[in-house]
Amino acid sequence: MKNNMKKNIMQRGAFGIPTGIAIGYLITIIISAIWGKGYYAPCVPELTEMMGNEIRAVILQTVLCALLGLVCGSGSVIWDVEEWSIARQTGTYFLLVLAAMMPIGYALQWMEHSLSGIIQYCGIFILIFAVVWIWQYFSVLRKIKAINKKLK
Repeated sequence: MKNNMKKNIMQRGAFGIPTGIAIGYLITIIISAIWGKGYYAPCVPELTEMMGNEIRAVILQTVLCALLGLVCGSGSVIWDVEEWSIARQTGTYFLLVLAAMMPIGYALQWMEHSLSGIIQYCGIFILIFAVVWIWQYFSVLRKIKAINKKLK
């Protein structure tokens, strides 16, 4: 692995940690606004029960959101491997993030602990991943068209 690639992995991973925490926090705000009936829920009640109290649950959730951010951030170097096709980049990044998201989601009680809960959570993950991927793909296409237009 090139030194530049290692440097990028470390930098993006370091940026991913606070980003993962921030996104996790924003999700709790959104969920509380929709289903909280005027109250803020920093984590799901099942996690609080499992951890014994809310502060332990929030600490675990923060650490695991940081880990998820680290994986997503450092893994984003996959998109820079020019020798790989877009399909290989997408598949590799998808599997990397899925491999982190599923056990973290399970540990944080973000999914029902049953086969149907796991399948449903995985389906939601796939849907969100696909929407973000399509949005990013067309965003890059627009940028490429703009660059090509300037070159003509």
